[in-house]
Order: sequence, then structure tokens, then C-alpha cells
Amino acid sequence: MEIGLRAIGRSRWWWPIRVVLAGGLLVLPPLAGAYWAGKPLAPYLNLLPSTLYVEQPPFSWPVFLMLSALILACTLPFIYRYYCVPKTATYKPPSRFTYPWWGWMGLVLLGVSWAMALAHNDAPQGLQRYTFTPIWLGYILIINALSVKRVGSCLMLDRPKMFLLLFIVSSAFWWFFEYLNHFVHNWYYLGPPISPLTRVVTASLAFSTVLPAVLSTVYWLATFKQFHHAYTDYWTFKVPHPRAIALLALSISTLSLFALGAWPDSTYPMIWVSPLIVLISLQALTGQQTIFSVLQHGDWRPFCFPALAGLQCGFFWELWNYGGMTPWKYNIPFVDRFHLFEMPLLGYAGYLPFGLECILVASFLGLTVHTEPQTQQ
Repeated sequence: MEIGLRAIGRSRWWWPIRVVLAGGLLVLPPLAGAYWAGKPLAPYLNLLPSTLYVEQPPFSWPVFLMLSALILACTLPFIYRYYCVPKTATYKPPSRFTYPWWGWMGLVLLGVSWAMALAHNDAPQGLQRYTFTPIWLGYILIINALSVKRVGSCLMLDRPKMFLLLFIVSSAFWWFFEYLNHFVHNWYYLGPPISPLTRVVTASLAFSTVLPAVLSTVYWLATFKQFHHAYTDYWTFKVPHPRAIALLALSISTLSLFALGAWPDSTYPMIWVSPLIVLISLQALTGQQTIFSVLQHGDWRPFCFPALAGLQCGFFWELWNYGGMTPWKYNIPFVDRFHLFEMPLLGYAGYLPFGLECILVASFLGLTVHTEPQTQQ
């Protein structure tokens, strides 16, 4: 059995068209919304990560409680499912796999880089600014090594060319969210000033680790049989008239991106939800499999594994950001309270759809995700 990613031969010719179409539907509506609202467009075309603090609406208990109830309604059934399903047998035969040497290198790289990030050195050109990338390279090595330790394989070794491609795609992927952030101003970066070129290069290197980290975590989560046991034979979810529903969902999500440009204070959560719906709708309209396709058989693994991977990586993103000399800060309307590290507590919910978006970007490149457990040898 296989865990991870593989190429889809029959749709490879179609992915560039889908990428261009998806790009247009994701990039243009927020600009159109801002233009319709009478806002100048130049600030949204800035190619640098935002360092601008913008005053946001204050904390609101009604909004906080409403969003909390919505998040709990979406997540509690899956938490309950994991704990209510009888556990699989705890006995496992002794593993012949050892933790690889490069995993120890990753541990050293992460530890040294994190220590440097926390070192309070006030030098303008201190190395703290450049520690994000080696921290996450260390994490990627560690999570792949943990997969090898469990099942003798990992994403990095199974598909090395594909794994390297993810680094390139990942930079463009996260730059898109930096673009959306120019509309909502939900986060901004601190640190001593550097040249625009240096900022673009260092940011691109940091952003390149996002997809490899999340997808390697999906692979690792898929080595745990209890997750497979919990999220198969669950609710069946069949979508009637899928292409008609997809067209309606595409229209609504595109309009929500338009609203993101026009009324960002009210629609900012759509920065994480709308791109996901756009991508799924395009897949359905072009006859491709989506993360919802297997729900009709009660298989929720392609849905749950990426969401959990996004949340796990999100926790570590915030942990390793906290206390450093060059952090990013959050400034989120109505819910900016009860922080875990720099992130408001409800903000972690955004990592759930973000994990799904990471998987969908991989599938738009002609790759698909397999979450079948690999037999331990």
C-alpha cells in the first residue's frame, strides 16, 4: 500500500489550464471588490509582505461566541469519533526500522536555529531574521524521519523529485495569502528594515517550506492505524447533481472574495475558506476527484488527515514564532483575545481549511493524495 502523493497521468495535460483559471478566480475578485468600494488598488499590488499595522474593530463577545459555536459544531463530531471508536490493537510486532541519521541532523538544525531565533541580539543584521527557513527544514527532516521509523518510508524518499517540486510551488502558494492579507491586514511582520530584494528572497525561502511540511505531516499521520480506523465507515455524504452544486459554490465563493476586497472587516474569515471552495468547485466542474468524492463511501481520511496536518504545523508555526526578535503579529477583528503564542485562540481554526488547500494545490499540479496505511514490515 502507498502513502503520500503520486502523479495522475490522465489529467496532466489539463493542470496548466486549471492553474491559470484558478489563479484568475482567486486573484481578480478581491481587486474588483476593492475597486467597487472606491479604494485605490496600488496598495494591494505591493509585492512585499505587510509590515503595516492597521486599526481593526475591537473585540466582540457576540462574534466570538458565534464563531466559537460554529467551529465547535464543525470539529466536535470528529473529535468524538476518534475517541468513541474502539481502539485498534495496541500490540505491534517489533519494528525493524531505525530512526535515520538525517533525522538527527534535522533535530540539531531545528534546535540550533530556534535557539538563535530566541537570542536577543539587537544587531541590525542579526541572524534571527534568517532562522525561520532552517527551523522548518529541520522539522521537515524530523517528520520524514519519524515516518521512516514507523513504516520504513516517507514522502521525501518515496517521491524525491515531487518533493523538491513542492518547495518551488510552495513559495507561490503562500505569496498568494500574503496578497490576500493586503486586503484584510490580519497579520504583519516586525524586525529591522532590510532591502526589498532581501525581503523578497528571504520570504520566498521561508514560504517554500510550507507545502513540504504539511504534506510530509499528512504522510506521517497516515502511518497511525487509529486514524484510519476512526475516519473510515463514518457518515456517508453524497452530493446530488455535483456539477450544478459546484457551479453554485464557485459563484458564491467568487462573490465572497469580491466581498473580501470591499468589506474586509466583516468577511476576513473567507481568506481561508473561499480559496478552498473555488479549488474544489473547479475540480468538480472538470470531472476530477475531490476530497468530497470518497465521503459518499464514509471515508473521511482525505478530509481529516490534511486538516489535522495543517493544525499541527500551525501550532509549530506559532510556537517557533513566539518570543523571537523578528516575529509576525496578528490583528484580527472582533476575536483578538485569548492568545496561544501570538495567535488568538480562534485563529487556529483557519489552519484546518488551510491544510485542505495544501492538498488541493498538490492535486492541481496533477498529483493526488493517498492515505492508505502502509503495512508495517
